[in-house]
Amino acid sequence: MRFYFSLVAALFFALILTEGCKPDAPGPGTTAYKLDIPKGLPAMPIPTDNPMTEEGVALGRKLFYDPILSGNNTQSCASCHKQEFAFGDNKALSLGIDGLPGTRNAMPLANLGFQRKFFWDGGAADIESQAIAPIQNPVEMHETLPNMLKKLNASSTYPALFEKAFGSATITTSMVMRALAQFERTLISGNSKWDKVQRGEASLSAEEERGKEIFLAEDKGDCTHCHSFGSTFSDFEFRNTGLDSIAIDAGRFLITLQATDSGKFKTPTLRNIAVTGPYMHDGRFATLEECVDHYNVNFKNAKYLDGTLVERKKGLLNAQEKADLIAFLHTLTDNEFLQNPKFAKPKD
Repeated sequence: MRFYFSLVAALFFALILTEGCKPDAPGPGTTAYKLDIPKGLPAMPIPTDNPMTEEGVALGRKLFYDPILSGNNTQSCASCHKQEFAFGDNKALSLGIDGLPGTRNAMPLANLGFQRKFFWDGGAADIESQAIAPIQNPVEMHETLPNMLKKLNASSTYPALFEKAFGSATITTSMVMRALAQFERTLISGNSKWDKVQRGEASLSAEEERGKEIFLAEDKGDCTHCHSFGSTFSDFEFRNTGLDSIAIDAGRFLITLQATDSGKFKTPTLRNIAVTGPYMHDGRFATLEECVDHYNVNFKNAKYLDGTLVERKKGLLNAQEKADLIAFLHTLTDNEFLQNPKFAKPKD
């Protein structure tokens, strides 16, 4: 995502000017959607003004894959968030509808419902506002909200689907936001090899077991300070991890305007990390090996470097230990999630 600060402000004023303040209620006769939260993941908070329904989720899934949301009807949300990459992209920087590259890597969308403050810099407060921002972004889908609504309301199929989900055939921006958010909350990943080990259904290899111990050890990987172990594999906080001595991208500072947030970016989850490269906010690292090397020996002494790295000695891992750590990270791949037909493009 690019231009977060201006986009979030634009979204706020667009909603105030074009719609009332009353939340859209579920349509009459809707069916409550039951989330299946895998063991080991926390309860998912669902906002009271956007309860999940079967109809809302189905509508959000259809919208997610429909290029009608883009300015020239060529690009959907799924164009840059592909299921086989845990709803990330396999490119360092995705191209928008005008063929222009962005400045930040497309973040994976797995387990969004457990997170807070969205995008690399936390520029959106919730999934609802996160879902709509790419549509307005001039580098990404490059559409306006009024034109999006015009197309959706003129569609032969969408008014009836929105009426079914929200009780009104007159489509509003708020309805689009809520439907997309409902679908995105269903994108839950919690059935990796690691999860099966936790349930007693599998066991780690010797290499993977060594990698787990390196992940945990404060005098080795020390990964748990940022990537909470065993559950979400992130605390979703914002940190400067020493990618550059002087931040090329100011990151979180662009949202808070606090100098201490310069160069800080959201800590991503490590779930499905083996399939979500390239890595970092700008996709500068092509491989997990490069990422491990960064934290092992290559991080820069930036002014606002995260305290964990300030205290860290370089070169704590040898070649075998790096290989073991990466082997453990591969156990976090959830192949069922990557192939789940419920998350794929709908056939109709």
